[in-house]
Amino acid sequence: MNRPAPAMPFQLSPPPAGLCQDARFDESLIAMAAQNGPMACVWESGQGLVVPRTYQRFESFAAACAEFAGLGWPVSVRQSGGGIVPQGPGIVNLSLAYAAQGKPLDHSDEAYLLICRVIAGALQEHGIVSQPQAVEGSFCDGRYNLAVGQGASARKIAGTAQLWRRHTLASTRDTVQMVLVHALILAAVDADALTACANRFEQAVGNHKRYGSDRIASLDELCNTPGHAREAFTLALKDSLRRQLVSP
Repeated sequence: MNRPAPAMPFQLSPPPAGLCQDARFDESLIAMAAQNGPMACVWESGQGLVVPRTYQRFESFAAACAEFAGLGWPVSVRQSGGGIVPQGPGIVNLSLAYAAQGKPLDHSDEAYLLICRVIAGALQEHGIVSQPQAVEGSFCDGRYNLAVGQGASARKIAGTAQLWRRHTLASTRDTVQMVLVHALILAAVDADALTACANRFEQAVGNHKRYGSDRIASLDELCNTPGHAREAFTLALKDSLRRQLVSP
């Protein structure tokens, strides 16, 4: 996959200082994009779990949230779909928000492919080849995961989700559809620990889903600079993502 120019000029919003304590921070980009045009942000969140609203149907949901908050894994409920995902140091978030004319379903695939191209271009700078595909057995699986490897050996290295809202543009006063498309990128993580935590929460709420740690990969273990410090790789990946968004 060749390094693409961004499909539109994105303004980079500065991330919160340090680790963001609100895993739904990027939802604020929708209003910013309606005021200022397409917005993007590269950011990290504090440790926690994020689930879609559908998890609130489980009778044990409130009790499980209280238990995991006590273990240092507070649970946030997001507005987009999908499944359970972890957040925390070493997980890089990329969020894009912009206006689209027409129905959300007409632009959904395009939004996913855009964010996948941005990430794939950034990963190429580090010698990592990736492609969008489903990876059965990974948490929050979807056909617009980003993965490394092929076929049965593919491993997920990023997951994507999107949220649509109607909003009034500041420039024209027209009411349009705004999309927030988000990617969670496994930059420098402990795959076993993250997967075990997701599985424990699924068990706690009474969900039958279980995931395999061999279905995901930490990017710092795949980059073309062996021995690269994990923190240094995470910073370098953030820089690569920003370059993809602003380079001509």
